[in-house]
Amino acid sequence: MSEYILETKGLTKKFKNQIAVDNISLSIRKNSVFGLLGPNGAGKSTTLKMITGIMKPSAGEILFENHPWTRKDLKDIGALIENPAIYPNLTAMENLKLACTLYGLPKMRAEEVLNIVGLEKSGKKKVKNFSMGMKQRLGLGMAIINNPKLLILDEPTNGLDPIGIEDLRELIRSFPSKGMTVILSSHILSEVAQVADEIGIISNGVIGYSGKIKKEDNLEKLFMDVVERNRGEN
Repeated sequence: MSEYILETKGLTKKFKNQIAVDNISLSIRKNSVFGLLGPNGAGKSTTLKMITGIMKPSAGEILFENHPWTRKDLKDIGALIENPAIYPNLTAMENLKLACTLYGLPKMRAEEVLNIVGLEKSGKKKVKNFSMGMKQRLGLGMAIINNPKLLILDEPTNGLDPIGIEDLRELIRSFPSKGMTVILSSHILSEVAQVADEIGIISNGVIGYSGKIKKEDNLEKLFMDVVERNRGEN
Protein backbone atom coordinates (compact mmCIF):
# COMPACT_ATOMS: atom_id res chain seq x y z
CA MET A 1 0.00 0.00 0.00
CA SER A 2 1.29 3.45 -0.93
CA GLU A 3 2.42 5.81 1.84
CA TYR A 4 0.96 8.69 -0.19
CA ILE A 5 -2.67 9.76 -0.11
CA LEU A 6 -2.26 12.07 -3.13
CA GLU A 7 0.17 12.25 -6.03
CA THR A 8 0.25 14.56 -9.01
CA LYS A 9 2.27 13.65 -12.09
CA GLY A 10 3.05 16.30 -14.69
CA LEU A 11 0.02 18.36 -13.66
CA THR A 12 -0.40 21.27 -16.07
CA LYS A 13 -2.97 24.01 -16.59
CA LYS A 14 -3.03 26.36 -19.56
CA PHE A 15 -5.28 29.36 -20.13
CA LYS A 16 -5.10 30.11 -23.87
CA ASN A 17 -1.40 30.96 -24.35
CA GLN A 18 -0.53 31.24 -20.67
CA ILE A 19 0.76 28.32 -18.60
CA ALA A 20 -0.51 28.80 -15.03
CA VAL A 21 0.75 25.47 -13.68
CA ASP A 22 3.65 23.79 -15.44
CA ASN A 23 4.33 20.05 -15.10
CA ILE A 24 3.87 19.80 -11.32
CA SER A 25 4.62 16.49 -9.60
CA LEU A 26 3.91 16.23 -5.87
CA SER A 27 3.63 13.36 -3.38
CA ILE A 28 1.62 14.00 -0.20
CA ARG A 29 2.18 11.53 2.66
CA LYS A 30 -0.79 10.18 4.59
CA ASN A 31 -1.53 11.76 7.98
CA SER A 32 0.82 14.70 7.49
CA VAL A 33 0.63 18.45 6.93
CA PHE A 34 2.01 19.54 3.56
CA GLY A 35 2.68 23.24 3.06
CA LEU A 36 2.36 24.66 -0.45
CA LEU A 37 4.30 27.91 -0.47
CA GLY A 38 4.53 30.54 -3.15
CA PRO A 39 4.05 34.25 -3.86
CA ASN A 40 0.65 35.55 -4.94
CA GLY A 41 -0.11 34.41 -8.48
CA ALA A 42 2.39 31.54 -8.35
CA GLY A 43 -0.17 28.86 -9.21
CA LYS A 44 -1.09 27.59 -5.73
CA SER A 45 -4.85 28.08 -6.00
CA THR A 46 -4.95 26.73 -9.56
CA THR A 47 -3.16 23.57 -8.42
CA LEU A 48 -5.59 23.08 -5.53
CA LYS A 49 -8.60 23.72 -7.77
CA MET A 50 -7.45 20.93 -10.08
CA ILE A 51 -7.02 18.56 -7.12
CA THR A 52 -10.57 19.32 -5.95
CA GLY A 53 -12.13 19.09 -9.41
CA ILE A 54 -13.02 22.79 -9.68
CA MET A 55 -10.73 23.03 -12.70
CA LYS A 56 -9.86 20.38 -15.26
CA PRO A 57 -6.13 19.84 -15.88
CA SER A 58 -4.78 20.56 -19.36
CA ALA A 59 -2.37 17.64 -18.91
CA GLY A 60 -1.05 15.31 -16.25
CA GLU A 61 -2.47 12.87 -13.75
CA ILE A 62 -3.86 12.99 -10.20
CA LEU A 63 -3.80 9.86 -8.04
CA PHE A 64 -5.88 9.64 -4.87
CA GLU A 65 -5.14 6.71 -2.59
CA ASN A 66 -3.16 5.07 -5.40
CA HIS A 67 -5.90 5.21 -8.05
CA PRO A 68 -6.74 7.79 -10.73
CA TRP A 69 -8.78 10.62 -9.18
CA THR A 70 -12.52 10.60 -9.93
CA ARG A 71 -15.37 12.79 -8.70
CA LYS A 72 -16.39 9.97 -6.34
CA ASP A 73 -13.26 10.78 -4.32
CA LEU A 74 -14.75 14.14 -3.32
CA LYS A 75 -16.62 12.36 -0.52
CA ASP A 76 -13.21 11.90 1.15
CA ILE A 77 -11.90 15.41 0.40
CA GLY A 78 -12.71 18.64 2.23
CA ALA A 79 -11.66 22.04 0.95
CA LEU A 80 -11.61 25.71 1.87
CA ILE A 81 -10.54 27.58 -1.25
CA GLU A 82 -11.06 31.34 -1.61
CA ASN A 83 -14.47 32.38 -0.22
CA PRO A 84 -16.22 29.80 2.00
CA ALA A 85 -19.34 28.29 0.37
CA ILE A 86 -21.79 29.43 3.02
CA TYR A 87 -25.29 30.96 2.98
CA PRO A 88 -25.25 34.43 4.60
CA ASN A 89 -28.97 34.44 5.49
CA LEU A 90 -28.67 31.20 7.47
CA THR A 91 -27.11 30.76 10.90
CA ALA A 92 -23.82 28.91 11.40
CA MET A 93 -25.71 25.89 12.74
CA GLU A 94 -28.17 25.92 9.84
CA ASN A 95 -25.27 26.00 7.34
CA LEU A 96 -23.60 23.03 9.02
CA LYS A 97 -26.86 21.06 9.30
CA LEU A 98 -27.46 21.64 5.58
CA ALA A 99 -23.98 20.23 4.87
CA CYS A 100 -24.84 17.22 7.08
CA THR A 101 -27.95 16.61 4.97
CA LEU A 102 -25.92 16.74 1.75
CA TYR A 103 -23.45 14.17 3.09
CA GLY A 104 -26.10 12.01 4.76
CA LEU A 105 -24.63 12.67 8.21
CA PRO A 106 -26.48 12.86 11.55
CA LYS A 107 -27.36 16.42 12.60
CA MET A 108 -25.31 16.03 15.81
CA ARG A 109 -22.20 16.26 13.62
CA ALA A 110 -23.04 19.96 13.06
CA GLU A 111 -22.82 20.63 16.78
CA GLU A 112 -19.52 18.72 17.06
CA VAL A 113 -17.97 20.77 14.26
CA LEU A 114 -19.28 24.05 15.70
CA ASN A 115 -17.29 23.26 18.87
CA ILE A 116 -14.19 22.14 16.94
CA VAL A 117 -13.92 25.48 15.09
CA GLY A 118 -14.75 27.57 18.16
CA LEU A 119 -18.13 28.93 17.07
CA GLU A 120 -20.28 27.23 19.71
CA LYS A 121 -21.38 30.61 21.10
CA SER A 122 -22.32 31.95 17.66
CA GLY A 123 -24.25 29.01 16.25
CA LYS A 124 -27.57 30.87 16.24
CA LYS A 125 -26.15 34.04 14.68
CA LYS A 126 -26.76 34.73 10.99
CA VAL A 127 -23.61 34.45 8.92
CA LYS A 128 -24.19 37.84 7.26
CA ASN A 129 -23.39 39.36 10.67
CA PHE A 130 -20.14 37.42 11.03
CA SER A 131 -16.68 38.98 10.87
CA MET A 132 -14.29 37.78 8.17
CA GLY A 133 -12.49 35.61 10.73
CA MET A 134 -15.74 33.97 11.87
CA LYS A 135 -16.64 33.21 8.25
CA GLN A 136 -13.24 31.55 7.81
CA ARG A 137 -13.88 29.40 10.89
CA LEU A 138 -17.29 28.39 9.55
CA GLY A 139 -15.75 27.68 6.15
CA LEU A 140 -13.27 25.37 7.86
CA GLY A 141 -16.17 23.69 9.66
CA MET A 142 -17.92 23.10 6.33
CA ALA A 143 -14.69 21.61 4.96
CA ILE A 144 -14.30 19.07 7.78
CA ILE A 145 -17.99 18.21 8.25
CA ASN A 146 -17.54 14.90 6.36
CA ASN A 147 -14.39 14.03 8.37
CA PRO A 148 -12.34 13.94 5.15
CA LYS A 149 -9.20 11.89 4.58
CA LEU A 150 -7.68 14.90 2.77
CA LEU A 151 -8.28 18.51 3.81
CA ILE A 152 -7.21 21.32 1.45
CA LEU A 153 -6.86 24.82 2.90
CA ASP A 154 -6.02 27.77 0.66
CA GLU A 155 -4.77 30.78 2.66
CA PRO A 156 -6.97 29.80 5.65
CA THR A 157 -5.74 32.54 8.02
CA ASN A 158 -7.23 35.36 5.91
CA GLY A 159 -9.17 37.65 8.24
CA LEU A 160 -8.03 35.96 11.44
CA ASP A 161 -6.50 37.90 14.34
CA PRO A 162 -3.30 36.62 16.04
CA ILE A 163 -5.29 34.55 18.57
CA GLY A 164 -7.40 33.06 15.79
CA ILE A 165 -4.25 32.21 13.81
CA GLU A 166 -2.74 30.43 16.82
CA ASP A 167 -5.98 28.48 17.42
CA LEU A 168 -6.10 27.44 13.77
CA ARG A 169 -2.45 26.39 13.89
CA GLU A 170 -3.14 24.04 16.81
CA LEU A 171 -6.24 22.70 15.09
CA ILE A 172 -4.34 21.93 11.87
CA ARG A 173 -1.60 20.14 13.82
CA SER A 174 -4.25 17.96 15.50
CA PHE A 175 -5.79 16.69 12.27
CA PRO A 176 -3.15 14.09 11.22
CA SER A 177 -3.60 12.21 14.50
CA LYS A 178 -7.30 11.95 13.59
CA GLY A 179 -6.52 10.35 10.22
CA MET A 180 -6.72 13.58 8.23
CA THR A 181 -4.01 14.72 5.81
CA VAL A 182 -3.77 18.49 5.28
CA ILE A 183 -2.51 20.51 2.31
CA LEU A 184 -2.04 24.09 3.47
CA SER A 185 -1.30 26.79 0.93
CA SER A 186 0.09 30.18 1.93
CA HIS A 187 2.46 32.96 0.94
CA ILE A 188 3.38 33.47 4.62
CA LEU A 189 6.50 31.42 5.36
CA SER A 190 6.29 31.50 9.16
CA GLU A 191 2.69 30.29 9.11
CA VAL A 192 3.59 27.15 7.16
CA ALA A 193 6.92 26.51 8.88
CA GLN A 194 5.19 26.09 12.25
CA VAL A 195 2.74 23.41 11.14
CA ALA A 196 4.07 21.61 8.04
CA ASP A 197 5.97 18.32 7.96
CA GLU A 198 6.96 18.85 4.33
CA ILE A 199 6.73 21.75 1.91
CA GLY A 200 6.57 22.45 -1.78
CA ILE A 201 7.61 25.86 -3.09
CA ILE A 202 5.92 27.00 -6.30
CA SER A 203 6.86 30.03 -8.36
CA ASN A 204 5.63 31.01 -11.81
CA GLY A 205 3.73 27.73 -12.03
CA VAL A 206 6.80 25.58 -11.38
CA ILE A 207 7.69 23.53 -8.29
CA GLY A 208 11.22 24.61 -7.37
CA TYR A 209 11.54 22.63 -4.15
CA SER A 210 9.71 19.77 -2.45
CA GLY A 211 10.77 17.99 0.71
CA LYS A 212 10.95 17.94 4.49
CA ILE A 213 11.66 21.01 6.57
CA LYS A 214 14.82 20.81 8.66
CA LYS A 215 15.41 23.04 11.66
CA GLU A 216 18.67 24.27 10.20
CA ASP A 217 17.04 25.25 6.89
CA ASN A 218 16.78 28.94 6.11
CA LEU A 219 13.27 28.82 4.70
CA GLU A 220 13.29 32.46 3.61
CA LYS A 221 16.48 31.97 1.59
CA LEU A 222 15.16 28.74 0.08
CA PHE A 223 11.91 30.48 -0.87
CA MET A 224 13.68 33.47 -2.46
CA ASP A 225 16.11 31.21 -4.35
CA VAL A 226 13.17 29.34 -5.93
CA VAL A 227 11.32 32.55 -6.79
CA GLU A 228 14.39 34.11 -8.39
CA ARG A 229 15.26 30.93 -10.31
CA ASN A 230 11.81 30.63 -11.87
CA ARG A 231 11.15 34.31 -12.47
CA GLY A 232 10.34 35.01 -16.10
CA GLU A 233 10.57 31.40 -17.26
CA ASN A 234 7.05 31.31 -18.68
